[in-house]
Amino acid sequence: METLNRQTTPIRMRNYGRIIQDMIYVASHEQDRDAREMMTIYIGLCMKQKNIIWNKEQDTSIQRIKDDIATISKGALSTDFPEFEETINRKKGKR
Repeated sequence: METLNRQTTPIRMRNYGRIIQDMIYVASHEQDRDAREMMTIYIGLCMKQKNIIWNKEQDTSIQRIKDDIATISKGALSTDFPEFEETINRKKGKR
């Protein structure tokens, strides 16, 4: 019988959950820069959506998402590329 390997490390930011933390871990270990940037954009979009759902009263700023990615990744992921802000700030339905 196969056993499940469960993460036992603490969740760094509970409002995002373990899945975001795991996604950041995978992205921070990606060697291909373009793939890492695409993963970072996707993670940022997921984080923005979670913030909208759980923090309706608070403003979900791009800077907060950038800071949270830096905190969770311990500085391993960079959000300092133009496509990150452009994509995160894009309104739903606009391309």
